[in-house]
Amino acid sequence: MVETPRLSPVASLGTRAAADLSFIRSAMERSGRFTAVPGWSGVFLGALAVAAGGFCVGSTTERWPEVWLVAAALAVPVNAWSMQRKARRQGFSVLRGRGRSFLFGLCPPLIAGAVMTGVLWHSERVDLLPQTWLLLYGTAVVTGGTRSLPVVTIMGVAFMILGVLSSMAPASWGQGFLMVGFGGLHLSFGAWIGLRHGG
Repeated sequence: MVETPRLSPVASLGTRAAADLSFIRSAMERSGRFTAVPGWSGVFLGALAVAAGGFCVGSTTERWPEVWLVAAALAVPVNAWSMQRKARRQGFSVLRGRGRSFLFGLCPPLIAGAVMTGVLWHSERVDLLPQTWLLLYGTAVVTGGTRSLPVVTIMGVAFMILGVLSSMAPASWGQGFLMVGFGGLHLSFGAWIGLRHGG
């Protein structure tokens, strides 16, 4: 009769320790702050927004929302790539643990912004887009930022304040508010994050 080999107490202790370490590492990953917010791509977003706003202000086109949407379409993949690259450099994934928590906070307000863009566009109320974009983008940054760097939350609050001010100002000021928000705030906060928080 063949006896089943038994693990020695040392081997059993080693297996238990490895499992405990894995659990601790997983818990730290879930509870830690998401620090892979890309600063220099924020500077790129700001420069892109200034260019888009300058084009709209300097022309008589009534298709300014399309200019801003094209800028957003360019910005999203650049920012996503930069975030993934910075997260990988720091040794974790955007799609797991703290990265996933950050995205879960960030995405719902952005989805709401996309829906409201369609609603206002089809209702021919594009004059309400600047405050809608600023408020919902700011909300996304605040909710995502609660699991990230404090400076990210501050930036989100600044976007929301601009959205409120834009809603009280004449519609003709909308382009200016968009440039100050998506241009100025991204440039300044992006540079701060880039210099102080590793790129």
